[in-house]
Amino acid sequence: MPSLRHTIADDLRSQIATGSLKAGERLPSEPRLATAYKVSTPTLRNALALLQAEGLIEKIHGKGNFVRRPVHRLTYTGGRLTPDADLHVTIRITNLRARGGLIPLLKVPSRTPLTEFLCLTHQGESPHSLAYIYVPRDLAPVELSWCRTGLAATQETVTARLPTPEEASTLQISSMLAVLAITRVSSDTTGRVVEAGLLVLPGDRSNALFTTHHTTEERETEG
Repeated sequence: MPSLRHTIADDLRSQIATGSLKAGERLPSEPRLATAYKVSTPTLRNALALLQAEGLIEKIHGKGNFVRRPVHRLTYTGGRLTPDADLHVTIRITNLRARGGLIPLLKVPSRTPLTEFLCLTHQGESPHSLAYIYVPRDLAPVELSWCRTGLAATQETVTARLPTPEEASTLQISSMLAVLAITRVSSDTTGRVVEAGLLVLPGDRSNALFTTHHTTEERETEG
């Protein structure tokens, strides 16, 4: 037997699917919904959390819960998002020194001078994705990997997780919406790490595409 929160979520999901609740429409207040469904406010909020996690509704602080407008999915491939006419990036540059997890990630001594690029991608007016990119400051001119030549290897680690409070706030997403966290490390022909980045892509608006190219020697071995 489904729980009360799942029953409520199913009903609201059906209303969204049939258009009874339209994209951009504000839902009744949580107390009114709780009264209508004859449940406590915590139970009602648990039901709404299910829909928030699915990306069907969003809660805007001080305004209430709204049916989310359809979000255009973009594909992450080869270190970047697919080109889109409605996609633009703002970049904030900060000088800092290596600390914590940056030390093993970049394979540098503690307090090595670094440059941090905080890249926030927008689709229209809405934040779409977030990236923190770190480059040793002695590399001149400082370039990001998509402009840099002489790269020998790039390693990417993909993890699905919930966003941190800071990520959820910056991307204006629910703390219950899973994100793809991609750690990308690029090294040059000497093996030196020249760039490390953490990309955060909300799961409801991003795909990740990875392609493996097999050499002739590998194909002959497999055969």
